[in-house]
Amino acid sequence: MSLKAVIKTGGKQYLIKEGDILEIEKIEAPLKKKISFKDVLLVFDKDEKLLEVGQPRVKAVVEAEVLEQKKAPKVQVIKYKAKTRYHRSRGHRQLKTKIKINKIKLEKKAPLKPKKEKETKNKK
Repeated sequence: MSLKAVIKTGGKQYLIKEGDILEIEKIEAPLKKKISFKDVLLVFDKDEKLLEVGQPRVKAVVEAEVLEQKKAPKVQVIKYKAKTRYHRSRGHRQLKTKIKINKIKLEKKAPLKPKKEKETKNKK
């Protein structure tokens, strides 16, 4: 059974599956360290036999491993106003963490028990 999930980290949401490698906002963790994400918003199966939608989160844990800490390519920010001799130039490099998704664990739900029907007394 190949599970897929939607996790939330760094203010963004990512659609993941086991074995995926992705770059997310920086997480303070050393290399080769195992980390887990508990903000799991959705878990589903590619065969469409399982669908868990969180309200707001699903009781699941996504385990991952830190592969690399790095900086993204530089983004140039330029401000310019014509005829006033005003111009500013700045650069920014965002910090990123490269991770590999190892496992998606879903807590098993207890089967729902049918509710007992209350006996109603008919008054005549």
